[in-house]
Amino acid sequence: MKWGIAALALLPCLVFAQADKLDEKQALSLSQAAVGRTLTDVPLVDQYGKNFSLLDMTGKPLVISLIYTSCYHTCPTMTKQLQRVVDIAQEALGDNSFRVLTVGFDSRNDTPQQMNLFAKQRGIDYPGWVFASAGPDAIKDLTRQLGFTYMPSPRGFDHLTQTTIVNEKGVIHQQVYGEMIHAPALVEPLKQLVWDIEATPATFNGWLNSVKLFCTVYDPNSGRYRFDYSLFVGIVIGILCLGSAAVFVFRSWRQGPHRPA
Repeated sequence: MKWGIAALALLPCLVFAQADKLDEKQALSLSQAAVGRTLTDVPLVDQYGKNFSLLDMTGKPLVISLIYTSCYHTCPTMTKQLQRVVDIAQEALGDNSFRVLTVGFDSRNDTPQQMNLFAKQRGIDYPGWVFASAGPDAIKDLTRQLGFTYMPSPRGFDHLTQTTIVNEKGVIHQQVYGEMIHAPALVEPLKQLVWDIEATPATFNGWLNSVKLFCTVYDPNSGRYRFDYSLFVGIVIGILCLGSAAVFVFRSWRQGPHRPA
């Protein structure tokens, strides 16, 4: 009888826990709805205790990840994988071509000191990679803008394993999911943003960026990006052939039709 009463007493707690389980489908929907959204400013504090704002990180493509420092598996794994892919991206695109921002969403515990320790434990010390803290209101605003869902759980937090790619104007360009990030999933959209061929299509730089965009390819054997010279040679030959054809057509047009005497 006593066990029955105890079970009834626990029932509301069990129902509550079931109701508060992370809805992955809804979380993914909110995340995708954020694509195309322009970020507004959010006050942050870096791992050294310096105040800055979210929009200070724009001007270049930006990669944003959200973690909590007391996580013992997913967040450390995701951050190490992100570090690996960032190394690959910097090798392919240039060290200063984009920025990375990791924010601790557990505002009570993710202090600047904890964020600094989290970065040091993973050997991350890049000039363009900032580990940041924020107050509860700022975290609420930031996660809403990014479409990031999290909630308390017996293990700490349940959350979407989401990495957000933002363009240089602060517009969310793409979401990447999973703790084991495949290099092309992050590098390919960064390539498009770093070598923005639409901005200057008729200039030499625009042409050069087009070549870089199409000829810098992922090599699954090495797990790195390389410049494929065969594609470059093919582009040059194609341009020369088109140029020769254009010259031939122009000369034929200038000479006019041949009429019999």
